[in-house]
Amino acid sequence: MGEIVALVDYGAGNLHSVENALRRVGATVKVTADPDVLRAADRIVLPGVGSFRACAEGLRAEHGVIEAMRERVFVGGAPFLGICVGMQLLATRGLEHGETPGLGWIDGAVRKIEPSDISVKVPHMGWNDVAPMPHARGHDVLVGGEAYFLHSYHFKVRHHEDVLAMTDHGGGLVAAVGRDNVVGVQFHPEKSQAYGLDLLSKFLEWKP
Repeated sequence: MGEIVALVDYGAGNLHSVENALRRVGATVKVTADPDVLRAADRIVLPGVGSFRACAEGLRAEHGVIEAMRERVFVGGAPFLGICVGMQLLATRGLEHGETPGLGWIDGAVRKIEPSDISVKVPHMGWNDVAPMPHARGHDVLVGGEAYFLHSYHFKVRHHEDVLAMTDHGGGLVAAVGRDNVVGVQFHPEKSQAYGLDLLSKFLEWKP
């Protein structure tokens, strides 16, 4: 039997499209909120659609899930991928509908997009460039290309080295973050056609 990818189910919206995309690139997926399944998984994917607060509260409502993810990722070394709000949840805190604690895996805060050019619309919606940072070139999962974005809040990362890629929407926005065996992308791989499927395929092969 191949590796098991645990797709965390906490009522976050885009679950089935992410599951379908993972299966298309050959993953064996278990959709789960069971801490025991998470502890046994080879890889973990945390999706997310909606507000930071709603997603954070939904995740915390699933008993033992955060603890199991933390144990499997930081003690067990399992590769982890956060998608859209799943990436934002890695932050220390989110400022959407008041202040809400995040997972605190990557230092920073999730704030409203405030373009320097007033003609630029929010939300940031549609196809845009993913430009890897110089220190992230050659990363095993993330490469440059075009991906599909849909968000009104962005991850303001505290430490430059945790930013893997940027995009531009009336000013620079973080497109991807990462540290060790953790990576998060602001865009939607499951909506990003060949580029997104290639990223998911690379995640399945990733040995950080």
